[in-house]
Amino acid sequence: MADKNKKKLMELLKEPGNDECADCGDSLGVQENGESAGTTGSSASRRTDWASYNLGIFLCVNCASIHRMLGAHISKVKCIQLDQWNDDQVEFMAATGNLKAKEQYEQYVPVFYKRPTTGEPQVLREQWIRAKYERHEFMDVDRQTYTSGHKTGYLWKRGKEDSRFQSRLFVLSEEENVLKYYNKQDAREPKAAIAVSELNAVFVPEKIGNPNGMQLCYLKDGQTRNIYLYTDDGKDIVEWYNAIRCANYNRLKVAYPGASDDELTAQLTKDFVMEGWLYKTGPKGNEAFKKRWFTLDDRRLSYCSDPLDPHPKGEVFLKNKGDNFAVREGVPPGRHDQDYAFTLRTPDRDYIMSADTKEDRKRWMEALNRAIEKPLYPQESKKAKQITK
Repeated sequence: MADKNKKKLMELLKEPGNDECADCGDSLGVQENGESAGTTGSSASRRTDWASYNLGIFLCVNCASIHRMLGAHISKVKCIQLDQWNDDQVEFMAATGNLKAKEQYEQYVPVFYKRPTTGEPQVLREQWIRAKYERHEFMDVDRQTYTSGHKTGYLWKRGKEDSRFQSRLFVLSEEENVLKYYNKQDAREPKAAIAVSELNAVFVPEKIGNPNGMQLCYLKDGQTRNIYLYTDDGKDIVEWYNAIRCANYNRLKVAYPGASDDELTAQLTKDFVMEGWLYKTGPKGNEAFKKRWFTLDDRRLSYCSDPLDPHPKGEVFLKNKGDNFAVREGVPPGRHDQDYAFTLRTPDRDYIMSADTKEDRKRWMEALNRAIEKPLYPQESKKAKQITK
């Protein structure tokens, strides 16, 4: 009986929709050669797939662990390969499945809402799952508080000078296209007023050292300004994140009425392409290499002394290859070399950098090449003019 039920579950995993995690889209099931999806060699035998047998959905191991956190009154989780399944449970899985469950639990997911995929921060994945099955946000639009166009609340903000995190009042207004924050509760004027249309928000839990950590980036006086935040509650930070996306989506919808939803959402918050430590020498090319934290934010490459610096020490906007931008392995003749060096050539100067490993150099060079190979749009050229090196 156990073998029969397990075989049935493995067959269900091959059906459309069930072959990927119901919550993050990670590949599930068995390939034709008998190996679990996404595995090779001996690792295949260690691959396990999971399911919630009262919700009728198939899950990856990471999302299954979050379902366990919800409690058995919401989601009852079992391993397909290792646990025992009875006939009723298997029949319910067959009658439901991921696609049918999505019709119920994802009826009204806003277009702008960030759906987590494999590798997304834990807070984004957890709050997506809680929103679906615990709070039922996508079954009742009145529960989506981040769509109102206005949000007020306190967030922990890292100080620009003293580096301490302190509670600050933030106010988001879609109508005014502004995100403000106040240093004092009774302050009449905000410490800063940021145009939401120029704002990028990125989850950076490891960098901040908090699972709910988020970074805001925007241009101020020709230079990128970074603000580091976190909240005590994961739900709160994800709602701020989606409130910012909502405000920008609605603004773009008015500005570009003929654009598709995919085109508009592509212009909302964007994760950093890459971040990490590299070594960099100066413009003369014979200075000592210094360790710098590099961030590639779409087309904007910046570097700081510390990952949590409020301003970069320098930055460059990457245009197109046709504008004399290029990436080369090694350094120009006569320039100081170090380990796994590579050069970013721009019309103004050569940026000579070095990675710790050959693999890191390859990843950075590929990322930079992808940036300069993309078409350059007029609105991006406008951003380039706003940056002062």
